[in-house]
Amino acid sequence: MYQKRLLLYQIDMKYIRDLAKADDNVRSVSPQIDKEKRPFVGIIIVCDSKKYCIPLSSPKPKHIGMKNDIDFTKIYDKDKLLGVLNFNNMIPVDESVIKPVDLVVRTTDLPQTARYKKMTTKQLNWCQQNQDSIVMKANKLYKIITETPEKYRNLTRRCCDFKKLEAVLEKRIMKLDVAGNIDDKLETIRKIKANEISGNNPGGNSGNDDQSV
Repeated sequence: MYQKRLLLYQIDMKYIRDLAKADDNVRSVSPQIDKEKRPFVGIIIVCDSKKYCIPLSSPKPKHIGMKNDIDFTKIYDKDKLLGVLNFNNMIPVDESVIKPVDLVVRTTDLPQTARYKKMTTKQLNWCQQNQDSIVMKANKLYKIITETPEKYRNLTRRCCDFKKLEAVLEKRIMKLDVAGNIDDKLETIRKIKANEISGNNPGGNSGNDDQSV
C-alpha cells in the first residue's frame, strides 16, 4: 500500500473504547477517568499493508528524561520539545473511524484553540520532514510484536496487541458491511413499493391494459 503524505487525524471515541476493552494498552479516552475531552489524535502510516494511527501527545515533564526508543520518539523544534509519538500505542484504523483535524487558524478561534493549532502544525511539519524514519520505525516495531514477541518481553508488555486490535477492526467492518447491505435492500424495497403505489411498474402490464381474446 502506498504511503501518503502524513496528515493529522482524530479517531472515533467509541472505536477507541472498543479497542480498550480488548487491550489495556490502548490509550484511554474514558470519561470515567476524566479524559473524555482528550481526543485520540495522531498520524496515519502503513504497517504490513494496513493503516495504523500513531498517537501524537503533548510534551509532559516525564518526557524530558526519556530517551528515543523503537516505540517512542520525541518531536523537537530546535531545542524545544514539541511533543512525542507513542508507537507502542498505535492502533489499526480505516476510513470509517478517522476524521481529518482542522489546523487552519481562523479569526473566530478562541486563543487556546489558535495556540493548539499552531503547536500541532509544528508537530505535523516535523513528522512530515521525518516521514520515512517514522514509517520505518513503526513497521519494525509491528514486525517484532507480531512475529517475535517472546524475544522482547518488556517491549511487548508496553505495546498494544496489534493482531488482537486488528480483529476488533475487522469485526467492526463486517458489521458495517452487513448494515450497509440491509440498508441497500430496504431502499430497493421502498422504491419498488413506491413504483407500485404510483402505478409505475416498468416490469409488467398496467392494470388498465385491455387483453385481446
